[in-house]
Amino acid sequence: MRVLVVWCPDWSVVAALREAERTPAEPAAVLAAGVVEVCNGPAREEGVRRGQRRRDAQARCPELVLLDANPDRDARHFEPVLEAVEALRPGVASLRPGLLAVRAPGRWFGGEANAAAVLAETLVDAGVWDCRLGIADDLFTAEQAARRARVQECELVEAGRSAPYLRELLVEVLEVDGADGREAVSLLRRLGLRTLGDLAALPLDAVQDRFGRYGVRIWRRARGEAPTQLAPRTPPPDLTAEVSFEPALDSVEAVCFSVRRTAERLVAELASRQLVATGVRIEAEHDGAVASARTWLHPRYFSARDLVDRVHWQLQGSSSLRSRHEAGRVRAPVERVRFLPEVVEPAAAHSEGLWGGAGEELVERGVARVQAMIGFDAVTRPVLQGGRAPADRQAAVPWGERAVGLRPVERPWPGRVPGPAPCRVFPEPAVVEVRDQVGRAVAVTERGVVSGEPTRLLLDGGWQSVVAWAGPWPVDEAWWSDGPGRASRFQVVGADGRAWLLLCGSDGWRVEAGYD
Repeated sequence: MRVLVVWCPDWSVVAALREAERTPAEPAAVLAAGVVEVCNGPAREEGVRRGQRRRDAQARCPELVLLDANPDRDARHFEPVLEAVEALRPGVASLRPGLLAVRAPGRWFGGEANAAAVLAETLVDAGVWDCRLGIADDLFTAEQAARRARVQECELVEAGRSAPYLRELLVEVLEVDGADGREAVSLLRRLGLRTLGDLAALPLDAVQDRFGRYGVRIWRRARGEAPTQLAPRTPPPDLTAEVSFEPALDSVEAVCFSVRRTAERLVAELASRQLVATGVRIEAEHDGAVASARTWLHPRYFSARDLVDRVHWQLQGSSSLRSRHEAGRVRAPVERVRFLPEVVEPAAAHSEGLWGGAGEELVERGVARVQAMIGFDAVTRPVLQGGRAPADRQAAVPWGERAVGLRPVERPWPGRVPGPAPCRVFPEPAVVEVRDQVGRAVAVTERGVVSGEPTRLLLDGGWQSVVAWAGPWPVDEAWWSDGPGRASRFQVVGADGRAWLLLCGSDGWRVEAGYD
C-alpha cells in the first residue's frame, strides 16, 4: 500500500488568524503557557522560534500577533480540508490538525504525480494555499517527503526507495513524537548517531537492549520498514440546518419566531442519532453573504429554546446588524439563518441523574432570561486560573461559554502568596499606611529587607495596631507594562481581627485582598 500525506505547515497559526480575521502575511505565533508553540513564516523571518518565551519573541518581532492555543479551533478549521480530500479519495485518516494521510490514488488519476497535482489544486480552491504532499511506501517516509516538498507540490519517493531516501535525514526528525522523540534524539546524539542511516546500520538486538520497544519502532522507521496502520475516519453526517426568509426579515423578534421550528428539527435530528450539541455556529446571511457569525458553547447541551435565545442575542448584539435608532430591528435584513453543530457528544454522557436535574435546568433558564434582558456578556461566572497575584488568579467567563485560554492552575507560579487564599479581592486596591514602632513608614529595600516591624495600620480612616504579620514575599514582574514591577506582599492581622493582603511598592502601600 502506497501512502499519500498532506501537510499544511503552521496550521495552528493559520486557523487562529482565520478566526481572528487577520491576514496570513502578518507575523504571528500561537502561545501555550507563555511559550511559543507554533509560529508562521513571516515570524520566523524576524527571528521568532518555537520554544521562545513571550518576551523574547516580542523583542525579536515587536509587531508579532500573539494568539492563544486552542486545539478545538484547529480541528474545526481543518475539517473543510478533510472534506475536500474525502471528495476525491475516501478513507482519510486525520493524524492531527494540519496533517492527514490517505491511500495514494494511482490509476484513476493517471498516476500518483497527477493525483497529487489534482489534490493540491483542490486544496488551493478550498483556500489552503500552503499545502505540501508526499508519497511513499510507508507513513513515516511519506510524512518526511511532504515536509521537504515545496509549496503546492509533491515529493514522490519511488517504491522500494524509502531506506535510501531516509538515510541522510538528521535524527531530529524523530522529535515529532513529542517528549519520547526528544528524549530519544538527545540520547542518539550523545551516542554519536547523527542521521537515520547511522541508526538503521545498528543491529536490531543492540537497539532493543539500549532503547527498548520505542527504539525498535524508530529503528524500523529509519529503515523504511515501519508498518503503516491508517485509521480512516467515518465522515460525520451533515447536521447543518438552515431556514430562508422570502422576503427578508428586518425584525429580531420575527427572525427568532421563524427559526424556532428549524431549531426544534435540528435538536430532534441529533436526538435520533443519540447525540447532543454542545457547540453550535450560527450564521445570519444578507444579500448572499454572511453578515453575522458566532460559535456558541453550552455548559450542558443546546435545546431548541437555547438556540433561539442565541439567535436573539447574536442579532441584538451584532454591531453589523443592530440598528442605532430602533431597538429590536436589524440594520441589514436577514435572508437566511444557518445552524452548524461544531461540537456534538453522545447523549448518554449528558443524561439526567438518578433523581433528575430539574433544579439545574431552572437555574439555567433563569440565567438565560437575565441574559436576554441585560446582554449575553453581562452575566459572568468566576473561574479559577493560574497566577501569582490574587487578581491574576480569577477570570470572568460569560455564562454558557467554556473557559478557554486560561493560565493553567497546576503550574508552580513562583512568588505566589501561600494559602489560604483571600476571600475578597478588590478590583481597585485601596491606599493604606503602615508604620513601625517609632512612627516611620515601613519600606522594603531592593534586597528584600524590611526597614522596621509593622506595628500600626491606617485603614478606613483610622489607625489600629498590627497583631501579627508575615512576609515579605518579593514581586518582580511586568516591569515593561503597568504591572507591579518590584514590590513585596505582606499578610497583616489588625487589632479588630480582620486580616489583609498588602502590597508594598514604589508608590506606597495598598490593600489587595481581605481574609474573612
